[in-house]
Amino acid sequence: MLIDNYNVDYIINIGVAGGVNNNLNVGDIVIGKTLVQHDFDITKFGHEKGFITGVGKEIYSDINLVNLFSSNFDNSNNKLLIGTIASGDIFCTEPSMSLKIHDKFHADGVEMEGAAIAQVCFLCNVPFIIRSISDVVNGSNEVMFDKFLYSSSNVVAKLLVDVINKINR
Repeated sequence: MLIDNYNVDYIINIGVAGGVNNNLNVGDIVIGKTLVQHDFDITKFGHEKGFITGVGKEIYSDINLVNLFSSNFDNSNNKLLIGTIASGDIFCTEPSMSLKIHDKFHADGVEMEGAAIAQVCFLCNVPFIIRSISDVVNGSNEVMFDKFLYSSSNVVAKLLVDVINKINR
C-alpha cells in the first residue's frame, strides 16, 4: 500500500532478528545486504530451496542505503555486520534449525518478514534496506527475545535517527 499509494522513494525496515551467526551478540546490527526466504520450497520444479519465481534466490538491498547506514554506525558497544537475513514462517528457537539456515543460506540473522518486504520492493523497483539482533538461537531465545527486545530495538532505532538526521541536513 505504501508503494502503490504514496510514491515512496525507498523502504527502510528496521526491527529485530535472531542471530544465527556465532560471531553476533544481542544488540549487534545486521544490515541485510542479501535477503532470502529460507522456507520457500519449489524444489519439485527443479529450483533450489529459497528460489522465488520472477525474483530468484537472493534479493539485494539498495547498495547506496547499505553504505549510508553502515557509514553512520557509531556504537562502541555493538558490532555492525553487512550480511544475509533469512526470513521464514517460524520463530526459530532450535539450534539445529539455526545451524541449518546459517549453513544453507550463509545467513547471519533470521526473522519472519524482511525477505517478503524485499520481494515486494524488488518487484516494484523501489530501493530498500532491511535490521538488530534481539536474541541468539540457543533453545531458550524466547526468554532472550522478551528480555532484550527493547534494548536491541533502541540500538537500531538510534542508527535510523542518525541516518535521518544526516539526510535532512
